[in-house]
Amino acid sequence: MNTNHADLKCKIAREAATLLYFGAEKEYKQAKLKAAKTFGVHFLPTNLEVALELDRIAEENEGPARKERLIQMRTEALKTMKILKAYGPFLIGSVWRGTIRQGSDIDIALHHDSPGEIVNLLKANGFEVSKAEWITVTKRGKTETSFHIYTETSEKQRIEIVVRSIAEASRKRKCEIFGDEIKGLNIQELEKLLKENPTQKFIPV
Repeated sequence: MNTNHADLKCKIAREAATLLYFGAEKEYKQAKLKAAKTFGVHFLPTNLEVALELDRIAEENEGPARKERLIQMRTEALKTMKILKAYGPFLIGSVWRGTIRQGSDIDIALHHDSPGEIVNLLKANGFEVSKAEWITVTKRGKTETSFHIYTETSEKQRIEIVVRSIAEASRKRKCEIFGDEIKGLNIQELEKLLKENPTQKFIPV
């Protein structure tokens, strides 16, 4: 790849990230297509290249408050995960990665065959569940169904809890944005992180 091509690709990634950050686009693919059209080219950056630019833009726009918010969100995630301890919850998404931006929510995943039980447990612990629904998506020709619970913490941090079947617990999941395996953090790992390196990032380099 020549230097001009590489520079242009970086500019397209930056433009796509800007569109995502300021809410002009919601999906990576659409943001990349619109950015490429702006520069009059037909090649696209990878999702990872856009994600890294998006992280930089968030850092530039939000400054030191971003790290403070990350620690707060990870702390709130831990409190919620402890309530769900019996179900082996994992922190995933941007709060796990350390790449939060304005509007980010807390994503927690767990495996259980009776999602209604999770809803009842949350309500019993004072959480208001704004929505709970089954979502079916098709990825690479495979259909996946999961139960999504939307709520918020006492500090008004939005949370999305994804419940998948116990049969899927051993399945490895690849991140469509960063391209690596979605490992996440369990309760013990998150506790250790908050003590030792509370703003650590988990992104491929």
